[in-house]
Amino acid sequence: MAGYFIANVDVIDPAGFQEYAKGAPATVAAYGGAYLARGGAIEVLEGDWSPTRLTIIQFESVARAKEWFNSPEYRPFKEIRKKTTTARLVVIEGV
Repeated sequence: MAGYFIANVDVIDPAGFQEYAKGAPATVAAYGGAYLARGGAIEVLEGDWSPTRLTIIQFESVARAKEWFNSPEYRPFKEIRKKTTTARLVVIEGV
């Protein structure tokens, strides 16, 4: 069953974040992930949620998404993300 990694990210250091944006996608691909949405236009239809940058990545399973998230390949980019953004991250099992 597919697993979806969803990130709601506020970029606080745009210049520093560029290194993350350039390098992280290769780590996603290495774990079979596919970007479904990545920083596109957002329109809130209801409620008071105001995300500024959303990313949705599909993996073959939640387990595979976690393998990527905890992988040595992604680790340096995770550290960059932590320094350049404020993020709220979830993983959800598909139907």
